[in-house]
Amino acid sequence: MTLRISLRDGEKVVINGAVIRASGRTDLAIESKVTILRGREIMSPAEATTPARALYFHTMMAYLDPDGLSRHHAAILAALCAVGRLSHGETAREAMATFATRAASSDYYRALGECRILMRLEQEALADVAEEAA
Repeated sequence: MTLRISLRDGEKVVINGAVIRASGRTDLAIESKVTILRGREIMSPAEATTPARALYFHTMMAYLDPDGLSRHHAAILAALCAVGRLSHGETAREAMATFATRAASSDYYRALGECRILMRLEQEALADVAEEAA
């Protein structure tokens, strides 16, 4: 099955660890199995500033860098524990359980989706705390 991706001028994509930047509007047809992240899915280490964001970053690295899996697994576990200590509510528990299942089966790309849910919940909780403090 072919994966088709359209990139805007200057948009980045990571394919099997290689960073590719579109020069002009670019359409890609990928015909083999690859690890791929579009620019909006890529997080820099400096952006991993909260437990949920750190979980996303380390999961992304496990997806992109299979040679460093043992190092990434340790970081994922530490970040997941931190998220668990801070997260409350049924939605967060479900997202953490689904994340753990996907990460345990090395389905890191889909685990990133659960991280995005956790990042949204974390952001909402931080906004609530800031609002209460004001």
